[in-house]
Amino acid sequence: MKKIICLSLLVLAFFRLPVKADEGMWLPFLIDDALYEEMSRMGLNLEPEEIFSFTESSIKDAIVSFGGFCTGEMISDQGLVLTNHHCGRGRIQSHSSVDDDLLTDGFWAMSGDEELPNEGLFVRFLVNVVDVTEEIMAEIRPGMTEMERNQAIRAKSSELTGVATEGTHYTANVSSMFAGNYFYLFTYETFNDVRLVGAPPESIGAFGGDTDNWEWPRHTGDFALFRVYTAPDGSPAEYSEDNIPLRPRHHLPISIRGVQDNDFAMVLGYSGSTERYLTSYGIDYRLENMYPVRIDIRRRKLDILEEAMASSDEIRIQYASKHSGISNYWKNFIGMSESLQRLNVADSKRELEEEFAAWVSADPDRQEEYGHVIDDFRKVYEGLKGFNSHNYVFAEAMPTGPDVVRIANMFNRLNAMYTAEEVNPATIADEVERLRERSDNLYRNYNKDVDRQLWAAMFEVYTEYVPAADLPDIFSHIETVHDGDFEAYAQTVYDSSIFADKENLEAFLENPEPEQLANDPAFRAVRSVYDKYSEANEGRGAYNTMLRRAERYFLRGLMEMKPEDYFYPDANSTMRFTYGTVNGYEPRDAVYYDYFTTMEGVMQKKDPGHHEFVVPEKLVELYKNEDYGPYAHEAMVVNFITNNDITGGNSGSPVLNADGHLIGVAFDANWEGMSGDILFEHDLQKCINVDARYILFVIDKFAGASHLIEEMTIVE
Repeated sequence: MKKIICLSLLVLAFFRLPVKADEGMWLPFLIDDALYEEMSRMGLNLEPEEIFSFTESSIKDAIVSFGGFCTGEMISDQGLVLTNHHCGRGRIQSHSSVDDDLLTDGFWAMSGDEELPNEGLFVRFLVNVVDVTEEIMAEIRPGMTEMERNQAIRAKSSELTGVATEGTHYTANVSSMFAGNYFYLFTYETFNDVRLVGAPPESIGAFGGDTDNWEWPRHTGDFALFRVYTAPDGSPAEYSEDNIPLRPRHHLPISIRGVQDNDFAMVLGYSGSTERYLTSYGIDYRLENMYPVRIDIRRRKLDILEEAMASSDEIRIQYASKHSGISNYWKNFIGMSESLQRLNVADSKRELEEEFAAWVSADPDRQEEYGHVIDDFRKVYEGLKGFNSHNYVFAEAMPTGPDVVRIANMFNRLNAMYTAEEVNPATIADEVERLRERSDNLYRNYNKDVDRQLWAAMFEVYTEYVPAADLPDIFSHIETVHDGDFEAYAQTVYDSSIFADKENLEAFLENPEPEQLANDPAFRAVRSVYDKYSEANEGRGAYNTMLRRAERYFLRGLMEMKPEDYFYPDANSTMRFTYGTVNGYEPRDAVYYDYFTTMEGVMQKKDPGHHEFVVPEKLVELYKNEDYGPYAHEAMVVNFITNNDITGGNSGSPVLNADGHLIGVAFDANWEGMSGDILFEHDLQKCINVDARYILFVIDKFAGASHLIEEMTIVE
């Protein structure tokens, strides 16, 4: 295995200085001289080793993967973590009830004893990265099929991760870059005792709701505070009253100097996924076959949830997190679709593909190596169209639809044990006990009537999008027995299924009968749908394999065709570094958006009759009295924008100034730049951030939690 990468040697042939400073999700351990010189020209006052180092304390040591789906940052030497309110929303919800509604009222622990534990929540620090491309590629032989290639990569990756973590409490994984042309081994340290410390009420943390989501101007205090705990010796540990706050290797100082137009800004975080090298064929496929389906089905789920949530505070709390998750990407899919069409992104991709095809045709060796690529893309997407978006219908309607679908599917393993050639009573007993232990959590955010409505709607939507010949067998039963009446069918299921009530399930687990499980109406339906999905997946498998191969060759060819151009790997939930500046933009003719918003805008949007625009009276009072403490100059800034390149997973990422001080927390992108995951729009794409001063103001003046301010490092 290669030694740890030295920062002084980080010059790779496939990296080039970007044409525009704002684009690029760079691997922070690959900051080369040209990249560093460009950032220095823009105002950066740090050495590369101060940003990212394996041997010395650096900014990298303050950045965590928060739960595996967001980013967080250490902001004190006592384990305090700052992230987005929407990243912590599920945990805030889990501690809420009608009598103690933390979503509505907010929460602030005034001492360590009041901090709330969160089972299953973790933060993960990056410990080490090793380039293992040479080791992986040594296992690839000419003539290998894609399956053989993947098996070889998995086997070698397993070997490398085993060596990297042997004798430690670390975890590791090998991540491919550039569509499987390069490979890196990432090693992490994970902490599982993460407690809720503070969260503003939704009227601050989610101000503007769905209406303002993905929009600028924004006026949202989207932040929450957690604390990481360790065993007394500083090692990772499960929750215990004996645990102590983590002492991180580095925490971020917080600046109250404020931001100005054209200030340097950088973001470090665990960027989720991008598809910057997606072809025109892929874009057309999404516009025709993916976005319309997912937008429609998500809207149907939202309509059911919103009506139910408006009828009851208990239901509102139960479904708050689920609604937020569905709604977020419902609007994102709409924005992506509109932006891709408005900006003619597919045409831009077609120009590149035509250039690539001409380059390949000009040389016989290139024709042999890359001549299949463009035709493969065409074949793949034509073939995938034949599946009538079944995979998207399934994904939206079933695993993320009614909770009973998810719960019933968990019992497939038990059913398989019952029907195996050799039945093992001990193994069955262990599985039943495992399911019994999980049953308490399965119905925590469950309402039978709401779930029944979702069941009826999601099964009905299957018949609208999937041709009759491709429908699972259960739909013949619905047509024959219930005359195609999905409401009546759903009522029958929820009247008789063991999964429709927690009590019914617990009674079954006390005395499980194989026949009762096999004949349960919900279980039979779920098995029918999942089996048909698996069958369809087998057909799609060949196309997906062809697609991965085409993508690998296409990107390799592009890098060969344009040796002087810059390339950076698509985001894949590994730590990324982006840099840019604070600035406004012109979204359309004769319109200019400034780079910051203030509390005046909060008050202008205030609407007591609209749940998304309620403003707490205390916040109104602080505004009227201009009681901002040291956190405002002429006005109390709420949000600001930069041209940093971000994507999903960057929620909660720190926005840092030229000195490495925290100036804000990233929480959204703007509507006009919604196509950015596929093609970065230099003039339009923006990163929306909550100003660090507004965060401190809310903690101090609104919440009165000045003890939290005291443990932070505040700088001018």
